[in-house]
Amino acid sequence: MAVPNYTYLKLKLPGPNGVITVSGSFEQAYASSCKHFDVATTAANSAELGQLRAATTECRPDPGKPSQAPTFISTEETKSFVVNDTDPTKTVRVGSQLSAK
Repeated sequence: MAVPNYTYLKLKLPGPNGVITVSGSFEQAYASSCKHFDVATTAANSAELGQLRAATTECRPDPGKPSQAPTFISTEETKSFVVNDTDPTKTVRVGSQLSAK
């Protein structure tokens, strides 16, 4: 079995005529470590996501039902402005008591 040795950046494995030693570079060792870290992190996150999905119930709003959220009720300190001149029903309400800052 090949065992990487990052201390000396050498890979030693048994061969037919003795030990085979493969030398590497620090840049390649660092890039490989980063790649394996990313793969391990992705695998761990995938496993955790599966556990979270199993432990939680799905909560998705039904597009066919009206929202149960409270509706916004504007106060007297707002003004209505038309957003689209061709459609006067498209308006936005803006607070009229805002400070100059």
